[in-house]
Amino acid sequence: MPFTLHERLAADTLPVVDLDLCRVLLMKDRRYPWLILVPRREGLRDFDEVRPEDKHAFYEEIERVSEILREEAAAEKMNVAALGNMVPQLHVHIIARFAADAAWPGPVWGVGEAEPYWANEEGVLIKRLRERLEK
Repeated sequence: MPFTLHERLAADTLPVVDLDLCRVLLMKDRRYPWLILVPRREGLRDFDEVRPEDKHAFYEEIERVSEILREEAAAEKMNVAALGNMVPQLHVHIIARFAADAAWPGPVWGVGEAEPYWANEEGVLIKRLRERLEK
């Protein structure tokens, strides 16, 4: 069965790159450097459903993307979470956080309205992230 991205994730994000297992997406909210990883496997909802042969790659990709986003954003703190209460498809949020951000110290969900990236700002960020992640 081919991989299909949940429509809510498709609407709220921009594609960055496909890694060996996960699709990397950029959240359309310039207030937070925020990436989402989605394993390209149909029917996954929770971590325990990831196939044993995919688990190592899954965790390595989460770690690698977290490290790269931390460096790119000069983050003070990284938030990594998989909730899935609103979107049932397994996805992992990787969010660079700062003491001065709009939601600090709480979670980013439900705080204000998403702010779109400025003209081509997301394109520059996606290009930098893609270059680092494709190595």
